Amino acid sequence: MNLSNLKPAEGSTKNRKRIGRGTGSGRGGTSTRGHKGAGSRSGTSTKVGFEGGQMPLQRRVPKVGFKNPNRVEYVGVNLDVLQALTEKYTLSSVNFDTLKEHGLVSKNGLVKILGRGELTAKLEVQAHAFTATAQKAIEAAGGTIVKL
Repeated sequence: MNLSNLKPAEGSTKNRKRIGRGTGSGRGGTSTRGHKGAGSRSGTSTKVGFEGGQMPLQRRVPKVGFKNPNRVEYVGVNLDVLQALTEKYTLSSVNFDTLKEHGLVSKNGLVKILGRGELTAKLEVQAHAFTATAQKAIEAAGGTIVKL
């Protein structure tokens, strides 16, 4: 067997019904488009989500709440994660590039250091934002913080 003699399985494919090929074909005349109206003309198309005049789903479903377009979304990194990183790779400073390198943030993400866990290593931590507990814990361990 090679590429030149491959065929689909028996009965798995059908010929499509060709429309507009005379009345004897069963799909002649109006060619399945019905009589008159925009849908019978050439070049017609409907909007995405159009349901034939019925109230569309996106308008039927109740809307709740408010989406703030100016929301700033941070990726949270906890102190225990920083501690694990420093133990594994013996780091003295943690910055955005270090976190990106280890897959904790994406290239367009903003980093916020959160206060869960213990931090014993003396670190210089660079991030976009810090919680108050994280800031105290880093400084208590002898480290420094730098806001980007």
